[in-house]
Amino acid sequence: MSETFSFSVGGMTCAACAARIEKVLSRLPGTQARINFANERASVTFDDSVTSIEDVISAVRRSGFTVQEQSVDLQLAGMTCASCASRIEKVLNRVPMTRANVNFATERAHISFVPGIADPAEFIGRIEKTGFGASIIKEALSSDSSENRAALWRKERNGFLLTLALSLPFFAEMIGMFSGHMEMMPRWLQFVFATPVQFFCARHLYQRAWKAVRTGSANMDVLVVLGTSIAYFFSASVVVMGLQQPVYFEASAAIITLISLGRLMEAKARRKTGAGIERLLKLQPPVAHVERGGQIVDLATEEIRENDIFVVRPGESIPVDGEIVDGVSEINEAMLTGESIPILKRPFDTVFAGTMNANGALRVRATGVGANTALARIVKMVEQAQGSKASIQKLADRVAGIFVPAIIFIAFFTFVVGLSVTGSATWSVVSAVSVLVIACPCSLGLATPTAIMVGTGLGAKSGILFRNADALEHAEKLTTIILDKTGTLTEGKPTVSDVHPESGVSEEELLSVARALEQSSEHPLARAIMDFTHFPEQKLPVVTEFQAVPGLGVRGKIDGDVFFAGSPRFLIQSGIKIDEQFTDSLEGDEKTVIVISSTERILGYLALADKLRPDAADTVRALKQAGIKVVMLTGDNHRVAAAVAQTVGLEDFSAGVMPDQKAATVEKYRVDGGVVGMVGDGINDAPALAAANVGFAIGAGSAVALETADIILMNSELSGVLDAISLSRATLSKIRQNLFFAFLYNIIGIPLAAFGMLNPVFAGAAMAMSSVSVVSNSLLLNRWQPKNRNFL
Repeated sequence: MSETFSFSVGGMTCAACAARIEKVLSRLPGTQARINFANERASVTFDDSVTSIEDVISAVRRSGFTVQEQSVDLQLAGMTCASCASRIEKVLNRVPMTRANVNFATERAHISFVPGIADPAEFIGRIEKTGFGASIIKEALSSDSSENRAALWRKERNGFLLTLALSLPFFAEMIGMFSGHMEMMPRWLQFVFATPVQFFCARHLYQRAWKAVRTGSANMDVLVVLGTSIAYFFSASVVVMGLQQPVYFEASAAIITLISLGRLMEAKARRKTGAGIERLLKLQPPVAHVERGGQIVDLATEEIRENDIFVVRPGESIPVDGEIVDGVSEINEAMLTGESIPILKRPFDTVFAGTMNANGALRVRATGVGANTALARIVKMVEQAQGSKASIQKLADRVAGIFVPAIIFIAFFTFVVGLSVTGSATWSVVSAVSVLVIACPCSLGLATPTAIMVGTGLGAKSGILFRNADALEHAEKLTTIILDKTGTLTEGKPTVSDVHPESGVSEEELLSVARALEQSSEHPLARAIMDFTHFPEQKLPVVTEFQAVPGLGVRGKIDGDVFFAGSPRFLIQSGIKIDEQFTDSLEGDEKTVIVISSTERILGYLALADKLRPDAADTVRALKQAGIKVVMLTGDNHRVAAAVAQTVGLEDFSAGVMPDQKAATVEKYRVDGGVVGMVGDGINDAPALAAANVGFAIGAGSAVALETADIILMNSELSGVLDAISLSRATLSKIRQNLFFAFLYNIIGIPLAAFGMLNPVFAGAAMAMSSVSVVSNSLLLNRWQPKNRNFL
């Protein structure tokens, strides 16, 4: 059985590190790995029959990298003896990559685990299944990603300040050299200041370089260590041996200082690329007001269990998904839909974690907690998208894989050729050091993932969820977009407009049979009939042997006779004669007709109307102006389809299309060489969504459609397709800019260094700033705004 886990990996310094981890993990049987250098996460899929998650984590650690761990303390209840503690400990330790210690005396459990593989909610669930109680002790979580990044930045800052303090005399020396004053500082003093910079301030560079070499690969740290060590040891030899040669202590110290500054700036910039996820996580309040024992108590949000009743006061965020039990209020769901207009919510309406309660007090029953909230699913989807790789990154990955060995060869070649041509060992050493220092695989490794992180974060903020990087990449290449009608071009909320019982049949009889047949169906037309009809359950006829026929209707037995509710075509195919002239006249008015009948007689006709989305015509027009072919598919009849197509300005449409035929139509356009997008919302759209290059699901649609689609439009507006394409184009533009400048920097910089035209200090500064410039350019993507229709 295949399993997929995502977890944080620490210690990566460049794209070569990510490539090395992927290579190591791919050697494990049945394992595929994707490493995102920008957000330092690994996504690993493996066959658990031949490989375990422990094998995966162990391989990462053997490669010289770290896997982030967290710890949590739980308060336990129900233990009566030491064997209870032993039992809980055993259950917890069965969770992969988990170490648990249970203290019977204090009734506490201390658990260390790897986030992404396990979480506190899973531990509590396992303990409760064992027959005991558990709750999180507040502030027990040891760290989270934002805190880790902040701590990393503080560590980089402190390291840089120390390095700068020790290197300031060398910068003064360099200024003096530019002014014509040679070696103002005695060489022995230079040696004293340079030594701690080289071996204490740069110790982490040596450690990471050694780990890379030990596993048979090389990264940027290897280049820096080689370059600065050559400069340092050459200079130290001159001082110790009293040779009449120039020294380059200032070069090695300045390079290390500038690289430390670059790391500091990069860490700060990369914190901003993950801001989208952090904003989502901050939406969920840490504390909830829960009813326990007739009283309101404040509990950590993580402690809420399903069916708990909690209170949300005006101005507070909703902690978990739930159903309103009591109260009326307006809820701002902008975090889910991107739509800032509050929505009025009443009892039995659903509310979502992270949304804001505007004015009224609410009592809510929890229906989705932990990883089962809409917010948690959005965060997980965004994390998966940010951790995935776009096809455009493949070239950079291939280059990064051979980059460091190639640079080492070029540096060695520069030294040998330089020495043979110029006869100057000094010139040759300086040029070789410049080559080693200026080369930067980091900029190549950061070019794509940083832009994807910012782009997908912006999308989530605007109600556009990209399931993976390929969806973000392919959206800009679309040549054809196929639109479902019901729920996509229309609002998907049809209402019964006409009731026409046959002679001898009362309206009550017609509607009661219609409700009885449709109550087990999930089709939007069935929901409309249910909303229109109201009968006590005991007054409805009992339906047995119910069967739904996709795209046509439903049938079932009542008192031994077969009854039908469906389209005119469904009834005709079932051998029942209907008044086609009458149904044609209703369909000519853009209405959908449902015929209710038994095998013996027609009971009557229901006509339903579904309003077009207000933005449907404008969206179709904008897509066509962009050169994208727009097609409509519907299972509805030809007359209704033609009327809708004419209203929105579509020439290409197909009516009476069954779900499997929708998928076949998508495949036909793909075979013709196009990049096809499918926009739908219902269960019957899922096969077509899966078949398309890019599947768009309208957010109000079915769970199956949302799970199948590549892009989810949470605001339920068709114009969200334009925003998704616009964001895709903006993101891909940034990626291309980043890759262009990353390649250009190395293509220009390395030859300049090899020909002795670049001082090692300037080379180090250029290398440090190249990564910062790539990340900063990606952050400029934050200027993109949704609902921009001028995207052509």
